[in-house]
Amino acid sequence: MARHKSNAPPKLTRQPRKPQQSSGAERSALYARREAAKVLHTVLRGDAERRAVASIKSLVFSPSVRNKRGTFALVCETLKYLDVIKDVLEIANVLNSKWKRQEPLVYIICYDILFGKETPSIGDAEKFLMRRKDALLSGLATLLVRKKVKSVEELLDLSQLNGHIKQRYVRVNTLKMDVDSAVKELEKLYKVQKDETVPDLLVMPPGSDLHAHPLVMNGRIFLQGKGSSMVAAALQPEAGWEVIDACSAPGNKTVHLASLMKGQGKIIACELNEERVKRLEQTIKLSGATNIDVFHGDFLSLNPADPSFAKVRAILLDPSCSGSGTVTDRLDHLLPSHSTAADNTNYDSIRLHKLAVFQKKALAHALSFPQVERVVYSTCSIHQIENEDVVSSLLPLASSLGFKLATPFPQWQRRGLPVFAGSEHLLRMDPVEDKEGFFIALFTKTNNLDNPKASELPEGECRGRRKRFYPFLWPKVFFRAWNGRLHGSRR
Repeated sequence: MARHKSNAPPKLTRQPRKPQQSSGAERSALYARREAAKVLHTVLRGDAERRAVASIKSLVFSPSVRNKRGTFALVCETLKYLDVIKDVLEIANVLNSKWKRQEPLVYIICYDILFGKETPSIGDAEKFLMRRKDALLSGLATLLVRKKVKSVEELLDLSQLNGHIKQRYVRVNTLKMDVDSAVKELEKLYKVQKDETVPDLLVMPPGSDLHAHPLVMNGRIFLQGKGSSMVAAALQPEAGWEVIDACSAPGNKTVHLASLMKGQGKIIACELNEERVKRLEQTIKLSGATNIDVFHGDFLSLNPADPSFAKVRAILLDPSCSGSGTVTDRLDHLLPSHSTAADNTNYDSIRLHKLAVFQKKALAHALSFPQVERVVYSTCSIHQIENEDVVSSLLPLASSLGFKLATPFPQWQRRGLPVFAGSEHLLRMDPVEDKEGFFIALFTKTNNLDNPKASELPEGECRGRRKRFYPFLWPKVFFRAWNGRLHGSRR
């Protein structure tokens, strides 16, 4: 039988489409956007609630963040363009309820779509917004017309802090490495000098990038500013002492104390915030310090009369402050709350007052530990209300407990503002001259049991303190008297 050829076109078998494989670079960018969104969520929430959180740098350069450089750039650039991004999203009206609940991630992706160098291609949120790219670009064009400007640059506040050139400081963790070995290793990349003030601190050129350096990753060196490094050094704890770090996280000063104490003695590191406790524990683990006990709780809850603190010889108190001396390092000027100067003035005044009340209470508590001989009070603030005023208000109490102001780093030229007798003992760093603002006060005393002048005190006072101590009365009597003085001397 003859076969008939069909004139119909041959059928084409459609091969199943293989899913497009994402490159390593795309996956890295996707992960960086998620990490950046977490950091952005934290800082925006803290800023909205007027609550102190870790700086952007501290959050980005924590051990849990992998792509530090990419994450840091994304967070900073997104904050820089944040007002524009919010306006574009409002005009374009493209977000549904699902993505409105993930605004930090949306902000990050919109920055990449509108202003970034690379177009995001993978990720559910990225695909959702890329399908609406035209609407976003149209919204941006509409915004330019509304604002009567020709470019995005004109929308931005170009008065943000620029040209802040600051040397890179690196503190050597002498628990793991000696200073000369660190210098030899770092000189392979950059010019290195030893700091003239802090023995284990190294100075490197501005822009030196060491965040991924093996010495940083394994805890042999810490990226720590000069002001921060001077705090523990000012306390001068001796090996074998027991020391309290009252407000410990993220822990750089805590592990510096451990280094200065040669890993001996005991450090009680206090931290109230659960998330910051995790960061503190990471820092301690990285440093290799084994003489640090973390207390997850409020320093103010510690009873000075508790026998477990009877051997505490020194306290480092670096409480929450305005951070005004490190505003450029913290990048706080990028946050929404810093966009309106008029609102800021009133907010800052209220916030500074609240901070000062807490700072006074914390310093009073630190001075109340009977066997403590040295107390360092420090802030990264430039404001008198957080610095000289706090110290001045505590001088009568300090004197009654046997403390006096000492002079940390006598060779340092910049001292306290001349607002009370003895302010020359205080130490200040200047935001212009030193590229950061810091304040340090050092209180010292000779323990009553060893003080040859104790006999000069009124007989009842001296003998009463030495012979009989009423631990169950101390907290109530002390804080009742102090609270009355504190509330009666508000400025």
